[in-house]
Amino acid sequence: MIVSGVRLPAHDSQLVDIHVEGDRIAAITEHDPRLLAQISTSETDALGASNTAPAVIDGRGRVAFPGFIDTHVHAEGALFDEDVQLALLRQGITSVILGQDGVSFAPSPVDGAFDAAAWSGDYFAAINGPAPRGFAGGSVADFLALYDGSTPVNVGYLIPHGTVRYAVKGGGPGVATDAELAQMSALVTDALNDGACGMSTGLEYTPAKFSDVRELETLLTLVAQANLPHVSHMRGYEAAAVGALEELAALASVSGVHTHVSHLHGPVSEIAPALDGFEAATGGPGITFDTYPYLRGCTILSMLALPSWLPVADVEATLAELARPAVRTRLLEEHLSGLTDLWPRVTLAAVPGELAWAEGMTLLAAAERLELGPAEALIEILVASRLRASAVFAQPPTNSPASVEALAMDHRHVAGSDAIYQGGAPHPRGWGTIASYLKTYVREKGAWSLEDAVEHLTARSARMYRFLDHDQIAVGKIADIALVDVDTVTDRATYESPREEAEGVDDVIVRGQLVLRNGALTGVLAGRPLTPHQATKLETL
Repeated sequence: MIVSGVRLPAHDSQLVDIHVEGDRIAAITEHDPRLLAQISTSETDALGASNTAPAVIDGRGRVAFPGFIDTHVHAEGALFDEDVQLALLRQGITSVILGQDGVSFAPSPVDGAFDAAAWSGDYFAAINGPAPRGFAGGSVADFLALYDGSTPVNVGYLIPHGTVRYAVKGGGPGVATDAELAQMSALVTDALNDGACGMSTGLEYTPAKFSDVRELETLLTLVAQANLPHVSHMRGYEAAAVGALEELAALASVSGVHTHVSHLHGPVSEIAPALDGFEAATGGPGITFDTYPYLRGCTILSMLALPSWLPVADVEATLAELARPAVRTRLLEEHLSGLTDLWPRVTLAAVPGELAWAEGMTLLAAAERLELGPAEALIEILVASRLRASAVFAQPPTNSPASVEALAMDHRHVAGSDAIYQGGAPHPRGWGTIASYLKTYVREKGAWSLEDAVEHLTARSARMYRFLDHDQIAVGKIADIALVDVDTVTDRATYESPREEAEGVDDVIVRGQLVLRNGALTGVLAGRPLTPHQATKLETL
């Protein structure tokens, strides 16, 4: 296959031909116009319904980017949905990183006392969806095998710390014993040897929030030995962000691990000095972070609105508590009465069950239809959905357009959509993050050069996760190529119509195979598990 007449980010004015052999880039040569003359009209007009790719792809006027890496995606099960595949590929995304926020499906020993795969599928149902392909437990190797040749995009996977802790200790509080910490260490070591690309923590979620410093430092030391990152949903954001970053710096100082902060946002006046302070305090381990270019977030409704004294990570226990009149009264009087400023900012994204009609409605509108106050309506929605409801919410004014732009310009920044594909009214970020960055910062503002876009959208993440064959368009590299029309690329998804595909990326190659042609899936499932370059296996400490 030859991709003919394209521009490269480093040489924007020069046309070249990219020669692909197998899954690699075999040569990059000066453009030969005679190649395009070989393309027949039928090849040019075809939608690519068959698995047969043309020998020459017309790339004139477009930029060949190394396939973009979305560093924060919740698509464990959704990745097999063709609509989700199109949402990714129409933005030029060829690789995604799963296992975010410390909660996913593996490792989950099938003979363990605690069924971590079932727990994560229940607790994070509104975010990660059902278990992919019916996965009922197993190792990280077993889990990654689900994505081998079964989707058109590549998959990297982070060890979810909360899942590891649950597999060993369950969802309750308490410091891990020496024996329990040894079991957690063994699971993390095996997962790293199985090809995990780092470890994620969800320090606001149960059960990770119960972990002490010793537990986190021990496990992160293993991750640091593998030269892989710690990816963290921090202990808190907004007002708590600076303190949360200081906690991560202390962990990095002892373990030596590179730290990557998930879905960071403002206020940049406090965040930027705190990031600099992290680097000064650690004196070695670096820090990076991901952002999405939106002023609204999305999360599990129970996490957004329920107090910590309810066991929100145990669905059955929480539902039992909510069935008790005394608990409801306490909840209404002691907690929900203090959240009146939140209610106008909440839109219901996913509400499985009998109240599915509420998807896309504001909480206030749903409450009015239920003829209840917003707090009482919230409880009814949580119960009816079995805590599987999610919400899009307006973030505080600290996440301002100025903060979004300042963070996007930072040398430690990469793009991460935090895409959640569940429900009838999801956040549009899963359909528009990368396209929005290209439109806004490359075309409209001119704030990123094409080479800057490669850094923010591919190369920096590839280096961090050690996906060293996927960082650039160069001879010998894996042929993950997104052909982008930088003059027209744009996001179309909105809060009112969130599932609209982006425009400006019509042809995408993954591992040397054409997976998107003229904006349509070809049916080729070229995606493979992404595993970091690693010289030796680890031994448990």
